[in-house]
Amino acid sequence: MKKTVWLVQAALFYLFTAVVAAFPRSLSARIGRNIGAFLFNVLHSRREIAIDNIRHALPFMTRHPAWTGQYETAEEIASATFKNLGISIVEVCRLYHGKGNDLIESMVVNGLDNFRNARDKGRGVLCVSGHCGNWELISLSFKRHLDENCWAIARKQNNPYLNAIIEKMRMGYGNKVIYNKAALRPILSVIKSKGVIGMLSDQAVFEDNGALIEFLGRKAWANKAPAVIAHKTGVPIISVFGYRDGDRHILSFYPEYELCGDRSEAGVGQDIQALARCLEEFVCAHPADWYWVHRRWKRAGEAV
Repeated sequence: MKKTVWLVQAALFYLFTAVVAAFPRSLSARIGRNIGAFLFNVLHSRREIAIDNIRHALPFMTRHPAWTGQYETAEEIASATFKNLGISIVEVCRLYHGKGNDLIESMVVNGLDNFRNARDKGRGVLCVSGHCGNWELISLSFKRHLDENCWAIARKQNNPYLNAIIEKMRMGYGNKVIYNKAALRPILSVIKSKGVIGMLSDQAVFEDNGALIEFLGRKAWANKAPAVIAHKTGVPIISVFGYRDGDRHILSFYPEYELCGDRSEAGVGQDIQALARCLEEFVCAHPADWYWVHRRWKRAGEAV
């Protein structure tokens, strides 16, 4: 019975993505905004999570030097976030069906020398990012803009048929996937071969795998893997973020982050805090381009 359900789910997913991808790109933004508005209205619990997260973060963001003042309320930011997510859904459908080359070509890439300088060290590169802009597009664009095959850390779908479809679509753009369960050994293998790893490290983790930091004015558990891996291998770390600018995407590579040199738990926490500050600055500058709908601050206490 489970196999039948999985097959039906995979078939419906493929059908949905194929139908959405069939619309011309000129309609992508309009369709996406409508999808986002629909999701904002029907996904009540996710909408409330987003609004609550933003309300807690707004006092910090409005005081931050990167704040642009584009939005005034948590509801405005949440609504814009869902609309951006809706557009991203449409874009990903096109990407998955081989119709995303024009989207990738139109991207503006900033800080490319930062990536090249890190690459020239001959130790591979660890690109640390978050759920910013269209993060799937960012990953799939590496082959075109960097001439690099990127190994993306991803969660394996419970449905094996759905997972196979998504994996095949991702690999069509030169990407490879490392699944996050038992990921350390393959990550170290890629770095040993001087490869490029892409890691989204902005979601809450358990205490055993995390460092307790401050993020947007609140305590949060952050994945300490980037610092641990960099200390162990010497791989350069660079932060990479993308955001939407009208009909195009901006992809920015930050300068390499220099580790503090302290391999203790305190030193790892210091490194992870510094990397979180980069993401924090991005979120304050582009609040509607971050994925507010997950419980980022769970298990870490109340606002500080």
